[in-house]
Amino acid sequence: MIKVMIVEDEKPILDLMKHVIGQNDYYTIVGAFTHPLEALACLPDLCPDVAFLDVEMPKMNGLELGAKINELSEHTKIVFTTAYKKYALDAFKVYAFDYILKPVTPAAIERVTDRLVKQFQITPPIKQSENSMSIQCFGGLDVRNSAGEVVRWPTRKSEELFAYFLCHPKQDINKWHLTDLLWSEMDEDRATHNLHNTMYRLKKIMKEQELGIDIQKTNEGYMFHPMDQNYDVWAFQQYDFSFSQKSQSTSAAEALCAMYKGPLLDRKDYLWKAPLEEAYRKKYTTLVSKLVELDLASQEWQRGLRKLEDYLLIYPLHEEMNTALMDIYARCDQKQNIIQHYAKFEKAYRLELEMDPPRQIRNWVERVIGE
Repeated sequence: MIKVMIVEDEKPILDLMKHVIGQNDYYTIVGAFTHPLEALACLPDLCPDVAFLDVEMPKMNGLELGAKINELSEHTKIVFTTAYKKYALDAFKVYAFDYILKPVTPAAIERVTDRLVKQFQITPPIKQSENSMSIQCFGGLDVRNSAGEVVRWPTRKSEELFAYFLCHPKQDINKWHLTDLLWSEMDEDRATHNLHNTMYRLKKIMKEQELGIDIQKTNEGYMFHPMDQNYDVWAFQQYDFSFSQKSQSTSAAEALCAMYKGPLLDRKDYLWKAPLEEAYRKKYTTLVSKLVELDLASQEWQRGLRKLEDYLLIYPLHEEMNTALMDIYARCDQKQNIIQHYAKFEKAYRLELEMDPPRQIRNWVERVIGE
């Protein structure tokens, strides 16, 4: 196994890298840090074979950290992660083994892994049956234990209660609010009894499945603690949506977008989720729009297209996003792609909404094609 240390100052990106690298059977992650100095202090104890370092970090950037690691641990290979190609030359000045452009993808990790395997002359590892525990709320509720097995809930109410806690982490939730939410048709005594029984079942299954999370009793209710477990909704809640064009913020936004797999708790008929689902859809739309703007400003046409295509897989009838995608085709003088995409959009729009798309979109297409 190749021992890995990761240093990335933005928590969402660090979590994404842990997930991507952790999926590769050649690696075992021995340390993951948001602070370069903390990583440096732990280096002698960890003895990593490879260190993945973010270049753009405050106080001590990745290039400086890489130079320090070279001094203290000659055998540790340095792989830089950066949003900008301009750092590549500087990276190799500190004897970097390789560098990866953000966002970090499994394919990029695989490329570096192939080089490391040859360098260390490692034999292929035996496939591990265990995966890291995971929670997903966007695109549907999916909870898996450390063996990668789907967690089965004893009752529908226990699943719904768990989903509600996932959407409201670190909030003191009144028990009467929960009884009204889940058993509004019952009298107070029966509803309270059901809540206690459901909480007992929920805590039991959390313990049995070793989910690494906790629900604590408070004076008037309960509070859900994610502990060290990171998941999509919790990451969205922690992210600063003021957004800036700094590379760290851009990379964090990319990582956040990668977590969004579809509407919140998709295919679950929980009445309370509707306003939350709409709020997260708007946040995701805002993130994608701003990232595409940055891609267009730097003429990264393909990156912009990929983001819009991913968005439209989830929300195929979104008018502004469809127009934005066709606008990129127009900038690249790909009129045939505009014609094909509009035909597909028009067909889906009529099938779903039983009406023609807005006239202004068709007028825009006709004007661009006619130019």
